[in-house]
Amino acid sequence: MPYSPATQDQLLAIRVNAGIAELAQSERFAAAEEDMVEAIVEGVGAFAAGEFAPLNRVGDTEGARLENGVVRLPDGYAEAYSHYVEQGWNAISGPVEHGGQGLPFTLSCAVIENLGTANMAFTLLPILSVGAIEALAHHGTPAQQATYLPNLVSGAWSGTMNLTEPQAGSDVGALRTTAVPIESGEHAGKYLIKGQKIYITWGEHELAENIVHLVLARTPDAPAGSRGISLFVVPKYHVEADGSLGKRNDLRCVSIEHKVGINASPTCVMSYGDNDECIGELVGAEHRGLAAMFTMMNNARINVGNQGTQIAERATQQALAYARERVQSARAGSPDKSAVSIIDHPDVRRMLLRMKALTEGSRALLYYTGGQTDRGTLGDEQAKMRSEVLVPLLKAWATDIGIEVASLGIQVHGGMGFVEETGAAQHWRDARIAPIYEGTNGIQAADLVTRKLALAGGEAVVDLLADIAQDSAQESALFQLANDCASVAKWMRDEASLDDKLAGSVPFCTMFAVAVAGWQLTKQAEAVENGAAPSLKDTKPVTVRFFLDRIVPEASGLKASAMAGADPLYVIEAEMLAS
Repeated sequence: MPYSPATQDQLLAIRVNAGIAELAQSERFAAAEEDMVEAIVEGVGAFAAGEFAPLNRVGDTEGARLENGVVRLPDGYAEAYSHYVEQGWNAISGPVEHGGQGLPFTLSCAVIENLGTANMAFTLLPILSVGAIEALAHHGTPAQQATYLPNLVSGAWSGTMNLTEPQAGSDVGALRTTAVPIESGEHAGKYLIKGQKIYITWGEHELAENIVHLVLARTPDAPAGSRGISLFVVPKYHVEADGSLGKRNDLRCVSIEHKVGINASPTCVMSYGDNDECIGELVGAEHRGLAAMFTMMNNARINVGNQGTQIAERATQQALAYARERVQSARAGSPDKSAVSIIDHPDVRRMLLRMKALTEGSRALLYYTGGQTDRGTLGDEQAKMRSEVLVPLLKAWATDIGIEVASLGIQVHGGMGFVEETGAAQHWRDARIAPIYEGTNGIQAADLVTRKLALAGGEAVVDLLADIAQDSAQESALFQLANDCASVAKWMRDEASLDDKLAGSVPFCTMFAVAVAGWQLTKQAEAVENGAAPSLKDTKPVTVRFFLDRIVPEASGLKASAMAGADPLYVIEAEMLAS
């Protein structure tokens, strides 16, 4: 079915949850005035619907393929990407000094949301490029920035992130790729890169003129583990002094993965230095590569959380359209025995409202996170710290609900949902990767209960929960959830062992995310009641009420699980558990 941009709900979230008008009062983001914001959201929605969405189905059925070392995409992808670059969508939040528009990250989130809702697999290409821009802008030398950033910002070149190796998944410190200093010759001061990386998203393709790989590797005599990792920029084509492209670097795509979903996104096995001639440059300080890469990864985690919203929106739209068209059975208890559209049956209506409420809740959390990230960029340390707390909530919960909503979409379709031709199953298959990459959702939850729970001596979490409770009516389900989260947080800080924290981390992460999302939805409902977004005045109160009455109490029900401790997990030995 056609994709219809959720423009009005996006604008509401950008205004209310991100607080774009306040951001525009700063000198840095002064260009983000109301007419500019509307033009960007409406414009990218139209572009996504017109150019990216029509390629979604063919991208799934045909996918990317590797032919003689070259990755081929279905017809239409090259033209759509070229138009994306020409229209400047990649440059929305890029640094002005390197050709970007310098607008808030919040608006970049809106661009990515629309493109990804139209075509999630395709949108992984610009997502990785945005991350590469962040890493080089923060850690690259002036020469590296001048060489790579203008073309990355425009989108003429694309970027990748190379962490994972066959023997080193989430344990990045176990990587074996090497970087040996070059002592003399034309490449003196650079490094010979050698090794293999797996799961490299858009690691090889022909849509961009060059691919800028950011590669983690280990220099000679580096300390063991993550302390010995350095970051290197390794271009597909060497860049000459005048900025033109030279000969191809010694790197290649060995194979592409055959995946459950996102089939139009080439997930590559990359080999570096087969001929001992792969040249890379150190980015940042030696042995500080993981810190530099996390600049890129933190950005990517927000954008992956965004993918949960994207898939939820697309699945919800398709389910609503099908439920209106599909006529089956009379309404239970109705004296009229004529068959009705299934949208009128109570359980189908429940599923549809749940899909809509979860989608809008994740969007509210997304743009609240984006707004706090932008405030951190402006120097607001409290907002920066709050953004750090929000990132694992967004990445984990939003991607989980992306799967839940896509699964509900299949259920609404009934048997037809299990038939590939309807397209409902594609949304679930595409969504299933999001809780896995950029740090599994278990890792996000672990980050929350260890590092994030301790930020500012625990005050970062305490203050956020206090804000939610203060803005919630006493005795409301949201007030209760905020207090439940505070109780779990206090127990984890003061009493729980590390194992206990980790055992309860996932339910706590879900509780916390739902609390923030519900809080931000109430702000939307208040704004709509006061005249904002007139087109949503009938629907927004209903979806917010559904969220507060049904989803928030479910989250409070996770408190016991969050505080159950680790002992019950280890009552039986591993051998017996696996027998």
